[in-house]
Amino acid sequence: MSNQDELLRIEGIRKTFPGVVALDSVDFDLRRGEVHVLLGENGAGKSTLIKMLSGAYHPDAGRVLVDGEEVRIHGAQDSERLGIATIYQEFNLVPDLTVAENIFLGRQPRRFGMIDRKAMEADAAELLRRVGVNVSPRARVRELGIARLQMVEIAKALSLRARVLIMDEPTAVLTSEEVEKLFAIVRALREDGVGIVFITHHLEEIAALGDRVTVIRDGKSVGQVPASTPEDELVRLMVGRSIEQQYPRVRPASGDGDGAAADGALLTVEGLTRDGVFHDVSFEVRAGEVVGIAGLVGAGRTEVARAVFGADPYDKGAVKVAGAALRRHDVNAAMEAGIGLVPEDRKGQGLVLDASVEENLGLVTLRAATHGGLVDLKGQRTAAARIAEQLGVRMAGLGQHVRTLSGGNQQKVVIGKWLLAETRVLILDEPTRGIDVGAKVEIYQLVNELTAAGAAVLMISSDLPEVLGMSDRVLVMAQGRIAGELSADEATQDSVMALAVSTPTTDSDSETAVEGSRGH
Repeated sequence: MSNQDELLRIEGIRKTFPGVVALDSVDFDLRRGEVHVLLGENGAGKSTLIKMLSGAYHPDAGRVLVDGEEVRIHGAQDSERLGIATIYQEFNLVPDLTVAENIFLGRQPRRFGMIDRKAMEADAAELLRRVGVNVSPRARVRELGIARLQMVEIAKALSLRARVLIMDEPTAVLTSEEVEKLFAIVRALREDGVGIVFITHHLEEIAALGDRVTVIRDGKSVGQVPASTPEDELVRLMVGRSIEQQYPRVRPASGDGDGAAADGALLTVEGLTRDGVFHDVSFEVRAGEVVGIAGLVGAGRTEVARAVFGADPYDKGAVKVAGAALRRHDVNAAMEAGIGLVPEDRKGQGLVLDASVEENLGLVTLRAATHGGLVDLKGQRTAAARIAEQLGVRMAGLGQHVRTLSGGNQQKVVIGKWLLAETRVLILDEPTRGIDVGAKVEIYQLVNELTAAGAAVLMISSDLPEVLGMSDRVLVMAQGRIAGELSADEATQDSVMALAVSTPTTDSDSETAVEGSRGH
């Protein structure tokens, strides 16, 4: 490789925070026209490294070179001036602005001193077309779902005409079809000479898209290998050990379990309907069972989960726990009955980011721990410490702000608060999105512990291998309806996808359609 091929070089970067060494003598380089994968567990230091390149953090030691020249990056403007664009895992969009306004924020085209809205929207439409998303440039960002928000972020980065593009988990919220569109965009950018730093926890994406891989573990770069390196070797480099079983589902012996209804169901959903969103959704989850819900983005999976938890209203139907019907649209009633929800947007809906680990773990049990207007702080702290240790939350202490934890550790805190509440029915919506393979296995083991103790788990995931690997039964949703149910033995990627893209029979024939699909 000639020096002219090198776009970016990082040498001996070190960064510390109070009590934590985030990066320790990390080296990394990026060439023109390549996809260099940055791989590591949550908390390994990947996010800290890319925040150095975006100007959010400043290194304590080491140096950054662009085109062979040492540079100082003091903020986002310096980063953009050097041709570096970053797509963060946490969206950097303004909800009340339009899509076009977000894409060109601070860089709006002007005519006669005024913002040329027509030109801005036309340019935005072209960028949206390139990323293959059907969104109006005039749409308000707050009206968009997570997958479309991700594509808007990508369009925004493309508008910068960057020479170095950093993509932090860009496929985490995309369907397989959207991922293929994204890969086509990345390959086209690579052909144009753009250097791409690609961060992913989906190991199968590395060989499909990458050229080289740098692995970071515990803040240190531990190796650089070709993208063709076998997945088990990549895992060993990431976590420092081999992981023998990626989906370690342990199916307990059949039984009704404590508190189950006479028919064995702990959670029963009957004819749940919300006009225009989902229709006639019925299923049950037994004690000790994991039921997975698969389907394409927009099929209504999350909406059903939120309705079951009481967070969103529904027009018809019933939700029962151990045979007892719950009041509609009443989160407190659901929680009192033993239902917990781990939402797909853990930062926006599952955590109080500026509160501590201890405070977040105690959110659900706060009312029960309050007597005469006083909170049993000692009891809450003891319980939080026990759960944090049980889940292996990596933290400086219980007082650490949740915002500063890695994604995997944040997810453990979200789940942990429901463990403290001794939840009987746990709904997991995209439970391992943006989480490394080591943390995923820890969460799967936790699911095994919950079901072994008699809990019922309803798991929604866009990661089809995860659904197949961890579910005892799989429900497939399409167009707001249950398109079919498959046993663990019947469920394959092909059989699930066939149902996911089907057109479910409506109204009076829907029950017959569900029964018929079980034989697939």
